[in-house]
Amino acid sequence: MTRYIDVHDLCQLVAHKGLTTCLAEMAECIREDYLRWHEFDKCARLANHSKEGVIELMPVSDASLYAFKYVNGHPKNTQSGMLTVMAFGALGDVDTGKPVLLSEMTLTTAIRTAATSALAARYMARSDSRSMALIGNGSQSEFQAIAFHTMMGINEIRLFDIDPEACAKLAKNLESFPALNLIIATSTGEAVRGADIVTTVTADKAYATILTPEMIEPGMHLNAVGGDCPGKTELHPDIVERSRVIVEFEPQSRIEGEIQQMPGDSPVIEFWRVVNGQEAGREHADDVTLFDSVGFALEDYSALRYVLRIAQACDIGRDIELVPDLENPKDLYARLNTTAMDVQKKCA
Repeated sequence: MTRYIDVHDLCQLVAHKGLTTCLAEMAECIREDYLRWHEFDKCARLANHSKEGVIELMPVSDASLYAFKYVNGHPKNTQSGMLTVMAFGALGDVDTGKPVLLSEMTLTTAIRTAATSALAARYMARSDSRSMALIGNGSQSEFQAIAFHTMMGINEIRLFDIDPEACAKLAKNLESFPALNLIIATSTGEAVRGADIVTTVTADKAYATILTPEMIEPGMHLNAVGGDCPGKTELHPDIVERSRVIVEFEPQSRIEGEIQQMPGDSPVIEFWRVVNGQEAGREHADDVTLFDSVGFALEDYSALRYVLRIAQACDIGRDIELVPDLENPKDLYARLNTTAMDVQKKCA
């Protein structure tokens, strides 16, 4: 049987553990898996682009588990009352190929993205960072704010979105964090001024320049989340050129990240090297550091194994017959016959 986790089940899991605990524990799972980077069979995600968006498959595996995620990105969906990003994923046993988990990944991806952002900031931001600008206040923003507040000690967040209702939504949703000082800014420049960390998580599929060079101050850490497919960026290329750039998986980031704007030999550092201590996330207090985050399948692997572990421990979700359960594994046809006889009996 295969453990099945739908949206309701995932909400129960988070309610049982608490969102802040899930963020911290998932970040630790991600860190553990980056530490064993060379044990994974990796590739850039497979993307089908259309006029309005993209649909992607993100696979990765080690010697024990195969993981994949189906995910889309359609910025205009909100105009029709749909999410911009929707996802589901699976884990399979490498030895047998049996699917062991089928799970929602829309909420899970939001949690794992925020956990990855805060984890990277631990290595890259100044240790005394306490303020953050959050540009783009859509579906991902609450998760980013809570992760940086609880994992990094950020106590002031300046919000900006071209949609004022998005800012108001975010501020209302964060009312349960009274120690977090929220300031709604009137422009990106106002939000960014003096911030220790700047997180950009915008949705438009365009070569955008959300941040321009004059906004960047010495010592800032930039957490660029929104530039995650070809033709979609958030930073002026001069910012990328002057920053210490950390990426998740260089072959994928060259296609999709902020570094798609740069020459193919521009210097970048893969995050696993930072986690393993082979490279510093930050060398000097005045460095401008950039986590060019596009989302990588390894993080989904970590998130799925975390969800499966908690679901089994807390008996959340249910087991489904996703593949036939047979008495004789060479007699697949018998499974149809059994059901046909049951239907005939009910109709008799």
